[in-house]
Amino acid sequence: MILRERPSALQLFFVLRGSILARIRGVLLANILLAVLVTVAHRTLASHNAVLVSTIPFTLMGLPLAIFLGFRNSACYDRFWEGRKLWGELVLRSRNLARQVLHLTELPAPVADPRDLGDVRVRMLLRAQAFCVSLKELLRDEPATPASLAGLVQPDEQRALTTVRNRPAALMMSMGADLARCRRDGLLDSVRAVQIDDTLSAMTAAAASCERIRNTPLPFSYALLLHRTAYLYCFLLPFGIVDAVGWMTPLVVAIVAYTFFGLDTLGDEIEEPFGTLANDLPLEAICRSIEIDLRQALGDPELPQPLAPVDYLLL
Repeated sequence: MILRERPSALQLFFVLRGSILARIRGVLLANILLAVLVTVAHRTLASHNAVLVSTIPFTLMGLPLAIFLGFRNSACYDRFWEGRKLWGELVLRSRNLARQVLHLTELPAPVADPRDLGDVRVRMLLRAQAFCVSLKELLRDEPATPASLAGLVQPDEQRALTTVRNRPAALMMSMGADLARCRRDGLLDSVRAVQIDDTLSAMTAAAASCERIRNTPLPFSYALLLHRTAYLYCFLLPFGIVDAVGWMTPLVVAIVAYTFFGLDTLGDEIEEPFGTLANDLPLEAICRSIEIDLRQALGDPELPQPLAPVDYLLL
């Protein structure tokens, strides 16, 4: 995710970091080059009664195309915003889990070692961090290496997770087993156990909703129709306006093509909000924030630092 202050009016034209221009520059330059060739050819062949294309078709096509691109981008942003709300829910539920596990379990002494996985309270809270890290890896199709969970789960559980396809689901099953063990050992009564179980269920629901977004893209035929129409419109545009605007054709085409190609590509980028592109959600930073909250609740004196943007990019 790009985090920076709004540039000044002059800087807006020179900002590249986070701009969609880097992804469309090839097709944009090709479109401008075609516009230049059409303009030169039109001036050269003007005395030969060359066939001209009316601007009416482009007027009729341009407005619906802009509207449908806007609709698609709104749908893509809804997916982006829902993903952010779901990870905000994970932040909230992890804090609630820390409060419930530390204050509702009837253990005689507070946590002695915030890294001792033998203590069920430490084990459950650090496993909650492992759950978020594993969910981030699942959503980003990152390799699920044992090292990413080092120190967060016990060695035998860590080895067992190497053969599991959906590690967040497996970790939540272990959370349920620890919760049931606390209930049998008398560390929790039925009401308190239900409260913690509700928090675990909410975290599972948030993870499942993130998987739904990740595994259900917008209909391909809809996106393909807009891609084709945008490309056809922009590459045919020079032929329709060259007689009306003359030597200004390349400039007009550049502005229109930048807008349409940019909207089209931006929709592609935010449609999958869990990736590592510049405009995707900063899942690494959110996971680090959750880790800080959980370790602070455990009283760990060695808290990790929050992730900061590097060249305005927060991962």
